[in-house]
Amino acid sequence: MGLFRRIARARLAAKVVRRLRRAGVRDARYHAAPFEVRFTAPGDAEPTILRLDPLLRDRTHLDALVAGLQPIPAAWPDAAPLLRPVLRGAAPGSPLRRPVLPFLSEFVVIDQPDTMTYVTPAQSKTWGVRTERIFATARGNLTGAVLRGAAIGPVVVRFVDDGNAYWTSHLLLDGWLSRLADQVGGTPVAFAPERGTLLVTADGGPHLPALFVEAETIFATSPHALSPMAYTSDDRGCTVPYPAPPDHPLHQTVRRAERLLAVHEYAHQPPDPNLPSAAIQVIGSATEGWRTRAVWPRDTPTLLPEADEVQLGDRVLPWSALAPHLTAGEHTPARWLASSWERFPG
Repeated sequence: MGLFRRIARARLAAKVVRRLRRAGVRDARYHAAPFEVRFTAPGDAEPTILRLDPLLRDRTHLDALVAGLQPIPAAWPDAAPLLRPVLRGAAPGSPLRRPVLPFLSEFVVIDQPDTMTYVTPAQSKTWGVRTERIFATARGNLTGAVLRGAAIGPVVVRFVDDGNAYWTSHLLLDGWLSRLADQVGGTPVAFAPERGTLLVTADGGPHLPALFVEAETIFATSPHALSPMAYTSDDRGCTVPYPAPPDHPLHQTVRRAERLLAVHEYAHQPPDPNLPSAAIQVIGSATEGWRTRAVWPRDTPTLLPEADEVQLGDRVLPWSALAPHLTAGEHTPARWLASSWERFPG
């Protein structure tokens, strides 16, 4: 991104934050990478995310936005039509969530014209509605877009979001991905490298290896990164990670994508206030195999991310050698308390 564009974005964000504070919002904060402002509107307890891209294109909406900040509907019948499911690795605050894929969870947001607010467990109590119904209602509000026609061979279908389509959220709809078989020319395999991009092609087709490369590039460069992994449907129509056993030609490609996602999510995990957290990295190659390594640099109690192997000073041990001696913590993604190197001689 060029210098002048960064300056323009920062100036717009500063203007939005000032206007929000004058309107009574005290905790407005700018987050540069996703280009959004997060705040809690007066009378609300839930965080709101204001996406700034629309304001960058047309700043005349700023006055109307600030004047028309809408609180979260207090009654379930008013809130229900606004709910949408979103697939995320992490989200601000402590919103309602449930794990659905490795390192990814399903959240529910209230989709209003200019803002998106995560639903929290406290909000479900206010509405007097069970969390299962909230998730089901949010999924039910997706139209489940249907593609017409049929491909004569394997092709790539690209869904690019305008901010309202929630394409990557469609992976949460049972049976939706598998229904694209005719349109992509085979068993569908999907990539969601960033929140606004969904790529789908046919398993075994010529485009699949190249899409792994493209997805990794998008994932590595996007401020809205989601996952470099590939996904397909199981026998029940549920979205699952694309399987590639050791004899599969894409086995190491799939291993690399899985491990890149793990490193990304651990890197964005808030630090524990009481204990140091070990770093994690991807090492290896397509020839020798891709793996993750957690680095435990000093012989002090440390929170370890789950990895293929752990480096203790100058030694490297497989995770299986440490696992029986570790204590699970309450972290997402999971971290494990390791007390001392002395427990792992060798």
